[in-house]
Amino acid sequence: MTAQQTTGQSLSVGIHDIAIATGHHVLELDDLAERLGVDPAKYHVGIGQDAFSVPAADEDIVTMGAAAAKEVIDRHGPDGIRTVLFATESGVDQSKAAGVFVHGLLGLPQNVRVVELKQACYGGTAAVQLALGIVARAPHERVLVIAADVARYDVDTAAEPTQGAGAAAILIAADPDLVELEPAAGVFTADVDDFWRPNDRSTALVDGRLSVSAYVNAFVGAWDDLAAQGGPAYADIVRFVHHQPFTKMAIKAHRKLTQHVGEPFDESELAMGFTYNRQTGNTYTASLWIGLAALLDLDDDLGGERIALFSYGSGSVGELITGIVRPSYREHRRVGRVRELLDARVPLSVDDYRALHAGGAATSEDVERPRVTGAPFRFAGVRGGARHYEATDPA
Repeated sequence: MTAQQTTGQSLSVGIHDIAIATGHHVLELDDLAERLGVDPAKYHVGIGQDAFSVPAADEDIVTMGAAAAKEVIDRHGPDGIRTVLFATESGVDQSKAAGVFVHGLLGLPQNVRVVELKQACYGGTAAVQLALGIVARAPHERVLVIAADVARYDVDTAAEPTQGAGAAAILIAADPDLVELEPAAGVFTADVDDFWRPNDRSTALVDGRLSVSAYVNAFVGAWDDLAAQGGPAYADIVRFVHHQPFTKMAIKAHRKLTQHVGEPFDESELAMGFTYNRQTGNTYTASLWIGLAALLDLDDDLGGERIALFSYGSGSVGELITGIVRPSYREHRRVGRVRELLDARVPLSVDDYRALHAGGAATSEDVERPRVTGAPFRFAGVRGGARHYEATDPA
């Protein structure tokens, strides 16, 4: 039975396509462990991470977001896209939306609204919810949602291994190819100082213990609200995908939920969705959607099944939504594409990574960036105080 039949909806709206991008470089956590003199199992098992992506000097959220969005546009064309929503907590300007740069790089028509959204790692889900409303009102339209971030923490801190970089581009449309999203949602907000980045800092501040407990509380609270809104029973959900600051956090939260609802804990309900995030590291707003891409790419038996998606943004906001995977989803997924991107990354030594990290703070001073990335777009530098982007292959 489809979600449309169970809810009485007259219109099916959801995820028509999803594409992923990441940074040019990669740091293997084995190398960081050797430098710091710690057991690599602290990373592989303790936090559930293996590596993290590092942007080249000429990459940022705009170039990664544009690269992911280009794959969507190349597959489906720009017709019907009248809205671009860019979610990030790594904004490159306090006024101009990052999506406006992407709009120009992609050559989208001028009759498009563009806006940037921010609430820590939750912003991408907020953008998806806004997109669903737009399409429900105007089914002939499609909305391009972009979630892109670079997670940066101070070196030699407990948070350093949980950095990362990546982007997801999500096309929201009527009669979607991949996942029909159901209308009921569970939401939860609590004012806590578990993670924040003041305007005068390029790296985030985090209270690790509080962050874990706030995440768990938001997940359980969002579940209870979803149930109150008429959401499905736990037994009717075959897979869960979580926001993943590090994959072990999702496991801790999910174990708590199973205790809360009186169901057995089964890590296999989560494991497939960890595959890409273990390699990209924390991608903030993109993390949940990279997890969804992994699940759709790698699980062959989801057609007609219900999945649940949990989004969390520190500070804090959580949301839990569900969707029905389309029976023909295997015909439309990108099997192998993300693996190609991950395998193509250029390894960094710890010294080279830390040199890039030291130079990664945003600046309004004029600067030219070296040509490094092989992605479709690059950050050329700052001229006259304004950021400039270009295609790497103008032809």
